[in-house]
Amino acid sequence: MVGTFDEYATAVAYVEKLVANDFPVQLIAIVGKNLRTVERVRNRINQGRVALSGAITGSWIGFLFALFMPTGTGTESAALATITASSFLQPVLIGAGIGMLFNVLRFTLARNKRSFASQSMVIASEYQVQVPNDLVAQAQAAAAKIEETN
Repeated sequence: MVGTFDEYATAVAYVEKLVANDFPVQLIAIVGKNLRTVERVRNRINQGRVALSGAITGSWIGFLFALFMPTGTGTESAALATITASSFLQPVLIGAGIGMLFNVLRFTLARNKRSFASQSMVIASEYQVQVPNDLVAQAQAAAAKIEETN
């Protein structure tokens, strides 16, 4: 072990110092100790938000469908001439409706229904920068060398 830090960013900064001094990067490890999970609540989920999300996703799918599917029959020039706003609007609206319906049904039938959305992350109480035992002195010298130049 070369150093112990309270924050991940500080451990990363220390590793950056080692890397800047050409220390072999494949021999460095950042190890988190005393891990815990933190779940941050981001927002509320309700039928309206689920429907809006489905409509947005479905409209994008409809737009891509309209963009890549040929319109009309005949030669390419005739197909290009028939491209209008309505040829894009119809698939977008149909996609929005299908996406909305799909999301609302999926949310309604979900078994683990929660009324909020959250994001989980793993946080450690301390972070150790570790290198093989025979290279500890070299790593400490490399970090000290960088600090002297600053």
